[in-house]
Amino acid sequence: SRVFRVLREAFAMGKADFLSPKAISNRIKAKGLQKLRWYCQMCQKQCRDENGFKCHCMSESHQRQLLLASENPIKFMDYFSDEFKSDFLELLRRRFGTKRVHNNIVYNEYISHREHVHMNSTQWETLTDFTKWLGREGLCKVDETPKGWYIQYIDRDPETIRRQEEEARKKKQEMDDVERSARFIAEQVRRGQDGKETETEPVYTELQRESEEEKVTFNLSAAVASSSKSSSVLGASALKTSAAASSSVKRKETPSSSDSRREKKKKSALEEIIEMEEKKKKKQLSSTVRTDYWLQPSIVVKVITKKLGEKYHKKKAVVMEVRDKYAAVVKMIDSGDKLKLDQNHLETVIPAPGKRVLILNGPYRDTEALLEGIDEKNFSATLTLDSGPQKGDRVDIAYEDFSKLA
Repeated sequence: SRVFRVLREAFAMGKADFLSPKAISNRIKAKGLQKLRWYCQMCQKQCRDENGFKCHCMSESHQRQLLLASENPIKFMDYFSDEFKSDFLELLRRRFGTKRVHNNIVYNEYISHREHVHMNSTQWETLTDFTKWLGREGLCKVDETPKGWYIQYIDRDPETIRRQEEEARKKKQEMDDVERSARFIAEQVRRGQDGKETETEPVYTELQRESEEEKVTFNLSAAVASSSKSSSVLGASALKTSAAASSSVKRKETPSSSDSRREKKKKSALEEIIEMEEKKKKKQLSSTVRTDYWLQPSIVVKVITKKLGEKYHKKKAVVMEVRDKYAAVVKMIDSGDKLKLDQNHLETVIPAPGKRVLILNGPYRDTEALLEGIDEKNFSATLTLDSGPQKGDRVDIAYEDFSKLA
């Protein structure tokens, strides 16, 4: 019939038809991830099976791309490697920040993008090699666990570092304000308690009589009338002696009370706060802020990472150049090899007493000194400053804040 003929013609149409079942099936298959070995990075062509990939390799367009790549293969590989690295790190920074995450999780998210650069066109053969390279270059913190390799992005953006320092400074200032207010309130409470004790403390005098025949009488009405007056009325001689004794006690107390008032009036609360602020400013001016980077040229360091093999582990090197404050180009003393390492993979070297060292952190930063002695219990050493305005002074510096000069 005519209806059957129309349907047969519709299903028999080529792949050019947008709504044909074959075209729809091809589009559904093309949406998912395909195997990496059937992908051609030069042509950016993904094949679904081995036969299709073989036909593509024999095509004229693929042969032209191979001729272009054969003229300068290193240039193409460096370009693809750089694209892979930048896209991977950008995803890690934007998606996970500075959190510690498994490298496979990041890689699976990266390859889910259809237009990503495939790893088989870069200089790294496996994801493990790429992860180790990130650790050697100081771009990420990497560590191996029984579950695999974990990476943590190191954010060294100047704006991020400035924002973190600003937050730390603001937090410290808020803590200082709270502590200063607490000390001020405690001081006011102490002053109030001291003043209350001096006012309410009674003065006791000794009751004396000149002769035993004198009588002692008590007037109860006088005690009710006023609490500040004496509750007993003594004889004439007893009153005289008590009045004399009380007047002498008052005369003795008056200079001491006046001295205490003078001492209290010497400094007010506002003056004490101003004095505390001045001391704080002097202390800040006398000492410099510690930094989280310490590398300096011409110092001797020791390689502590095991990821470079036993050839470099626990071996000494000389810092030739410092890059971006946190990384350094070092030259091994034994073999003469040059390596680029992060400061986390290095540690300072403590020489024998009498040798020259360079202070790397703290208030005496960039000052040369002479090692006098080592305190193993406190993990510090006594140094004699050999340069700067405080030349000749002896100071105690921690092990990690100075290193041997080359």
